[in-house]
Amino acid sequence: MTDFDTAHLVYLVMLGCAVVFWFMASNRESMGRVAQQAVVWGLIFLGVIAAVGLWDDIRQTVRPGQAVFSDGNRIELPRAPDGHYYLTAQVNGTPVDFVIDTGATQIVLTQDDARAAGIDPDRLAFVGRAYTANGEVRTAPVRLESITIGPIRDTGVRAVVNEGELEQSLLGMTYLQRFSSVEIANGQLVLTR
Repeated sequence: MTDFDTAHLVYLVMLGCAVVFWFMASNRESMGRVAQQAVVWGLIFLGVIAAVGLWDDIRQTVRPGQAVFSDGNRIELPRAPDGHYYLTAQVNGTPVDFVIDTGATQIVLTQDDARAAGIDPDRLAFVGRAYTANGEVRTAPVRLESITIGPIRDTGVRAVVNEGELEQSLLGMTYLQRFSSVEIANGQLVLTR
């Protein structure tokens, strides 16, 4: 915690104490009602804190899931409320959440996802360069033992691990080109082998 954060915290505590003191002084005749209102506001405050803390879980529940169909090696992905298409693939046997990114050339793993899939980012040579909307980042080439989406399994797939900050792993064009058809229609992304 920085000195700036500490100063803000002290200010907010002092301000809160002043408001509570004023409220109690102005309503000293009806302290029972004041106590009820304080409990209600406290519960509202705790509810807001809980909602903020659980927002990622709530968002995952609201986001439509992927539908994987094994007939004809066809994968249908619904468009998420944010306009993107997401899927969960097994990378080296570990589930990894990807965003489909036609602007990405390759499969790009976050360092956390790489670590979960058995790739140690600390032992990689970040010799590649990628140019993103946020500027240039270094990348390390890797070869995935396997990547599985529903019934579709590929082995020995090339990918890169991003050295910079990346919220989610990306499924880029080198992997999407393995499909015979990539269609976007009626709010769905359809991948066909």
